[in-house]
Amino acid sequence: MTKAIVLFSGGQDSTTCLIKACQLYDEIHCITFDYGQRHKKEIEISIEIIKKLKIQVHKIINIHLLNELTISSLTRYNIPVPIYDKNINSLPNTFVPGRNILFLTLAAIYAYQVESEIIISGICETDSSGYPDCSNNFIKTLHKTICLGMSTNIQLKTPLMLLNKAEIWALADYFDQLSLIRTETLTCYNGVKGDGCKKCAACYLRAKGLAQYQANSYEIMMQMKQKIGLK
Repeated sequence: MTKAIVLFSGGQDSTTCLIKACQLYDEIHCITFDYGQRHKKEIEISIEIIKKLKIQVHKIINIHLLNELTISSLTRYNIPVPIYDKNINSLPNTFVPGRNILFLTLAAIYAYQVESEIIISGICETDSSGYPDCSNNFIKTLHKTICLGMSTNIQLKTPLMLLNKAEIWALADYFDQLSLIRTETLTCYNGVKGDGCKKCAACYLRAKGLAQYQANSYEIMMQMKQKIGLK
């Protein structure tokens, strides 16, 4: 029996990864991290989607220490979430330092415990708002560190790494779950379900990708399939 761990936030990317994982593995364990994030609704949404998809195991892990250590608009109510501005090239205040390092490390410990060698996350460098912990190089480096430090062959899989947002929508459509992804997930930095606030960077990238996919669905579907090896 194949077993996989999925890092699950209830957002577009992690839900798309979960849907894909359900086609590939016999047993799915989802991990949702409660790090004192600005919007607790993320956790509520993740629970709702888990029930819809009938996932076997869902762990909600409390790591509020991350909230205490990081200064970000996603961990501090007194820091406003910025409106998307394509002319700003600096690291946005929505970046949570160390978040993916901690998430993946804790997931590796959990995987070691339940004897799984597969960890799946929705990390994607193409539309990552320039976050340094969303790069393929970061994943490769952390993977090597985890394997050395735990004497394990755990794999860190990032199915969306080389896809843009339009292609991620295509992947959801490929599995006949585009409607669920659009209406039931929460990607918005302001905590608005579905199409979101339409002002923050997360909403901008999501809406732009959907519009591109809807305008040219066949070609984008073919591009997506070629990139990740789907028939």
